[in-house]
Amino acid sequence: MLKNYLKIAWRNLWRNKIFSLINVLGLTVGLTACFFIFLYVHFELSYDQFHAKKDRIYRVICDVKTPSETIKGGITPWPFAPNMQRDFPEIAAFTRVSTADLLVKKGNVSFQEDQTLFADSSLFRVFDFKLLKGDPATALRDVNSIVLSETAAKKYFGNANPMGETVLLTGDLIPSTVTGVMADMPENTQLKANMLVSMSTLTKLNPGLDKSWGNFGATTFLLLQPNVSADALTAKFPDFIERHNGNERRKSKMFYTVALQPLADVYLNTTYGAYVNGSRNNVYIFTVIALFILFIAAINFVNLTTARSVERAKEIGIRKVVGATRQELLRQFIGECLLLCLMAFVLTLVLFSALLPAFNLLAGKTISHGLIAEPVYIVILLLAAIVIGLLAGIYPALVLSSFKPIMVLKGRFSTSSKGTLLRKGLVVTQFAISITLIIGTIIVYLQMHYMHNKDLGFSKEQVLVIDTHGDPARDAFKNAISGLPGVTHTTMSSGIPGGNTEGAYTEIQNKQGEMQVANLDLYFVDYDFIPQYKIKLVAGRGFSRDFGTDTTHAMVVNETAVKLLGYSKPAEAVGRSFRQWGREGTIIGVVKDFHFRSLQENIKPLTMRIEPGGCEVLSIVVAPGNLQGTLAGIESNWKTLIPNRPFSYYFLDKFFDRQYRTEERFGKLFFNFALLAILISCLGLLGLASYSALQRTREIGIRKVMGASVTDIVNLLSKDFLKLVFLSFLIATPLAWYSMHKWLEIFAYRISIAWWVFLVSGVIAFVIAIATISYQAIKAALADPVKSMRAE
Repeated sequence: MLKNYLKIAWRNLWRNKIFSLINVLGLTVGLTACFFIFLYVHFELSYDQFHAKKDRIYRVICDVKTPSETIKGGITPWPFAPNMQRDFPEIAAFTRVSTADLLVKKGNVSFQEDQTLFADSSLFRVFDFKLLKGDPATALRDVNSIVLSETAAKKYFGNANPMGETVLLTGDLIPSTVTGVMADMPENTQLKANMLVSMSTLTKLNPGLDKSWGNFGATTFLLLQPNVSADALTAKFPDFIERHNGNERRKSKMFYTVALQPLADVYLNTTYGAYVNGSRNNVYIFTVIALFILFIAAINFVNLTTARSVERAKEIGIRKVVGATRQELLRQFIGECLLLCLMAFVLTLVLFSALLPAFNLLAGKTISHGLIAEPVYIVILLLAAIVIGLLAGIYPALVLSSFKPIMVLKGRFSTSSKGTLLRKGLVVTQFAISITLIIGTIIVYLQMHYMHNKDLGFSKEQVLVIDTHGDPARDAFKNAISGLPGVTHTTMSSGIPGGNTEGAYTEIQNKQGEMQVANLDLYFVDYDFIPQYKIKLVAGRGFSRDFGTDTTHAMVVNETAVKLLGYSKPAEAVGRSFRQWGREGTIIGVVKDFHFRSLQENIKPLTMRIEPGGCEVLSIVVAPGNLQGTLAGIESNWKTLIPNRPFSYYFLDKFFDRQYRTEERFGKLFFNFALLAILISCLGLLGLASYSALQRTREIGIRKVMGASVTDIVNLLSKDFLKLVFLSFLIATPLAWYSMHKWLEIFAYRISIAWWVFLVSGVIAFVIAIATISYQAIKAALADPVKSMRAE
C-alpha cells in the first residue's frame, strides 16, 4: 500500500513538474532561511550557557547616584567581592576580572595582547573554562602567574611544553611564569581572553587597590550556594555597603546601590554593558522574521496545492467511484505533501552547506561549524520539514478529498466561496508581511546611512592613530614624525572619539555657586588636540602654551557639562572653579558638543585637561598623497625609538564606524531574510494567479470570442490581485511604523520616519506583484479560446 501511495505521489509530482518545482523551491528557501535564523537565535541565547553552575552565577551590577545623575554600570569597587564573601555565607565563591592590554615579550618577539584579563584564582571554580595543563585551584594564585590559551601557547612556545616557562610583561618587562594552559575560550562567552594574569599581580602593581572603595574597576561574579535566593541576598546589600563604606559615600556625595544579575542575562542586557554584548531586540526581531517566513512558506504551499484542485478534480472523482475512501485520499495527499517536504529537506541540506561560510561571515562569528560537526541539527531540520508538511498539507488534503464524484464527473465542479476567500486572505497576509519587511529594510538602511554621515562635531578624516601604551619614548616619537613629509598635524591624548574615556570624580561650581559633585568623562590632552580635531570653541579659549597655568589649573568642558551645572549660556561657566583627581583650577573654555561616543548614546558631560603623563594615544593627520611612503617613515621612526613594541596603527574613521558593526550586520541579515520572504510571497501570488486563470478558463475564452483584447484580459486578471496588494499595504503600514519606531528608540540620535518611505515601499510591492502575475495573465490571455471552451 505504501509503495503504491509513493508511486502515485511521484507520478503526480512529475506530471506537474513546474508546480512541483515551485513548491519545492518555496519550501527549500523557507526552510533554509528559518534554519539559519534558528541557528543565529540559538547561538545568541547560548552565551555562557555551557557553565555547569550557570544558574548559581550572578554578576554584581551597580547604580552610582550623584546629585545630578545615575550611572548604571557592570563594575564594582575592588574591595567589594572579598568583603562580601567574608560577610555572607550564602556566597560559595567569587571572582573578579578586569581587562588589560599588555605587552608580552618572548625572546626577541613582542606581541601586544589586547585580549587579556586579570582574574582571581577562583576563576576556574566559578566558570567552566577548560584547563588543559595546570591546577585550576592554584594556576592564578601567585603573583606574576599567567594562564595562556592553547592558541597563545603555540604562538609563544610552538609545540614545546610552556608550563614553568617565563615571558616578560608590560613596559617594565616583569618576568611572569606560565602556570596553566586553557582551551581556547568558546565563541559564545562574553569573557574573551587569550591570556589570564593573576589578580595578585595587579594588586601588587597597585598597592591599596583592595582597600579603595571609591575605585570602580572590577567586574565581579558571585557563585551562590545551592538553593540560595538571589533576591534575599540582594536585600542585605544596603546594610553591607553602609557598614563598610557609609562614611566615605556621604563625604563624596556619591551613593551607589548594587544588585545581582543572572549570568544568562549579561550578554543580551545592554543597560549595564559587558565585555561582549548582543542585542535582545535583535533576537526578538529575527525570531519574528523566522515565524513570518515559516508562515509565508506554509501559505505558499497551500495556495500552490489548492491551485491544482481543478486539474485533479476528475482524478479524485474517478478514484472515489472505483471505491477509494476519503481516509485513503487524505493519506495520499498528505503523503504527497510529505514527499515534497522531504525533497525540500534534502535541498535545504545542500543549500545550507553551501551558504554557511557566507552566513558566518555576515554574522561576524562562527554560528555553526556545519551539519557534520553538529548532526543533531539534521534531526531538527528533518522534524521541521515533516511538521511543516503535515500542517501545511492538511487543508489541501481535506479540500481535495471532499470533492463529490457525481458533481465532478458531470463537469459541475467549482470551489466554494469560502475557499476562495481563504486563499485571498492568505495572499493578503503574505504581502502584508512582505511590505512590512520592505519598509523595515528601507528604514534600517536610512538609519545606518544617517549614522555614517551625520556631522559628529569633529574631523575624523585622514587621521592615523597609534597607541603608544605610555612608552617613555612617546614624546620623542611624536617630535620625530612631526617633520615627516605627509604628516600635517600630531596630537597626544588619553583617548580618541569612539574610544573609551575615564570617568572622573569631579567637584565643579554650578550656577548657585555650590561645588556640585558629578562623575564626568575626562580626556587628558595636549595643546594641539582641540585645533587638530577641529572642535569648535563656543566660549572662552582653548589650551595655550602662552599660559603656564594651563598645565595645572585649567579645564575645558563641553556644552552638555554647562547644562548639567545649570548655566543657560556657555560663557557663564568660564571662570568657574573645579576640583578633579587632586587638581584644582578654573574652567577656561567651552567647546561645542561633539560625539565622542556612539550615536546610540546621548552626548555626555565631558571635561578636558592638559596632562602629559596621561596621554598615550597619538593622532596623526596625514596628507592623502603618498600614504605608503608616510607610513613607512612613521614605522621607521617607531622601530628606532620604540623597538620593544610591535608597530600597529588604525584610521580613526574606520575605528569610529566599527561601533555600528552590530547594527550593520543586523541590517544585512534583515535585508537578506526580507528578500527571501518576498520571494516566497511571490511564489504564493503566482500560485493564486495560476489558480484564478484555471478557474476562469471558459470566461476568458468567451470574452476573447466576443472581442476582448489581450490587454483587456490581462487587466481583468490583474486588478483583483492588485486590490489584494493594496489591502496588504493598508494593513502593513501601521504595523511597520510601530515596529520600526520601537526599533529606532534604541538610538539616541535617529531619523524620523518620513511618509515617502511607505509610498516607495507600496510602489515596490505593486511592481513585484505586477511582475509576478503578468506572466500567468498574459499566458491565459494568449490561449486559443476554442481550446479553452472545448476543455470546458
